[in-house]
Amino acid sequence: MYGRGSWQRIAELTTPALAQRRLSSRTVIYYRDLLLVLLSKEFKVRYKSTFMGYAWSVLHPLMLAMIFSVFFRMFMRVPDYTLYLIAGLFPWQWIANTCTGATGYFLGNAGLIKKVRFHRSMLVLSSVFNDSIHFVCSLPVVLGFVWYYERTPQWSWLWLVPALIAVQAVMLVGVGLAIATCNLFFRDLERLTSLVVQMLFYLTPIVYQPDMLPPSYHWVLYANPFANLILCWHGVFYGGGVELLHLAAAAGWAIVLAAVGAGIYRAKVWRFAEIV
Repeated sequence: MYGRGSWQRIAELTTPALAQRRLSSRTVIYYRDLLLVLLSKEFKVRYKSTFMGYAWSVLHPLMLAMIFSVFFRMFMRVPDYTLYLIAGLFPWQWIANTCTGATGYFLGNAGLIKKVRFHRSMLVLSSVFNDSIHFVCSLPVVLGFVWYYERTPQWSWLWLVPALIAVQAVMLVGVGLAIATCNLFFRDLERLTSLVVQMLFYLTPIVYQPDMLPPSYHWVLYANPFANLILCWHGVFYGGGVELLHLAAAAGWAIVLAAVGAGIYRAKVWRFAEIV
């Protein structure tokens, strides 16, 4: 996965003294060079031998939006339905990529884990940051649809968008740590994760509005950690504003998932080199 130059660079950045530091917010600072190397290599590996390259990150949600818009528009009766889809599909693309890709974060870097001492969590951080960069780079496309449907940008976006990106990143770091760690011990998790992501897609208000659900099924939204996050993105780009309750729920889920993911990772990290 990595060339000789990358191995040497990573080895230089992962001395035992650094590797023994506790997992904390300062770890990212100590490992910033390593993080940049991993980000660069992952970006190159992801689009190696592809003609379209980064464009696929934009085309995939656009094609899904077109398909759902054509077939569901007459049933949903949602004003500016295409914009509603776009506002939810682009953030969901980030979620889906992280969840499905997490199964290979540690397993796909077995050689690196065996040969170099460093915080393995950096592999998850680099992947989530990589996906977040793709999402940020796709925002001009979303804003293009916002302009086309004559929505007025709000000053609140200047703090809401970065806040939602931060909440989603924290949430996905936790999910990524949990999935990547568990997949080392239960290899069936890779296939199960794909099925769960597909199921969560339809349990999240992306192609439909929450008020279309019967009141007796509203508990599904509260049990789904991604539902409130998508509702916040809809509130920003589709309109209607972001409800404080949804933002607080999304932030709460992010803290819980990050804590659970970090707990699972810390409990099993000492066995990584043995298992991979």
